[in-house]
Amino acid sequence: MVDQMSVALGAGLTLIVVAIHYARGTGWEPPADISQEVLERRAAAVPETDFPEPMNRSIGGGAAGAIPAGEGGAELEEGEEGGDEEEGFDPEAIPDDEVEYYEVEFAKEGETIEIANNENILDVGEEEGWDLPYACRQGQCVSCAGQIQDGPAGDYIRHEHNEALFDDDMDDGYCLTCVAYPIDDFTLETGEQP
Repeated sequence: MVDQMSVALGAGLTLIVVAIHYARGTGWEPPADISQEVLERRAAAVPETDFPEPMNRSIGGGAAGAIPAGEGGAELEEGEEGGDEEEGFDPEAIPDDEVEYYEVEFAKEGETIEIANNENILDVGEEEGWDLPYACRQGQCVSCAGQIQDGPAGDYIRHEHNEALFDDDMDDGYCLTCVAYPIDDFTLETGEQP
């Protein structure tokens, strides 16, 4: 059979060779870290802009599309002011004795709940334990959009702030649930975008 002395001698010599090899080292040196240098070069290649960075519009698909040139007052003429837009309202300014409750039916969730006119639809839906879509929570994207089945959105809700929906979208019943406050009873289809 196998001579035990030969096996022991072979194993011992192998261990000695491995120990000597690792004791001397391999001579390999890691290359210098150039990641910071690469980042600085890339940053220097990007031109500076005069406009602020957009909000995080990559979450949820971004804001509504651009207005085609020459349509809908997309740009103000020189000297013209944009003061004729309807401003949002402050739901916290509603006095306690003027708070009203409305029945909102969430079609996909299959439930109807009461929402006060100083509570936004998204927050109340989340308090019910529903996983409703959203991204910015500021009315700047359409991730949280829903569609009111009963008619134009302006007849049933008020937006605290709306930068993403056009009047045509509102006429089709679309609203931003993160900044929408009820002013009447209605049925809402959540997760519907224009």
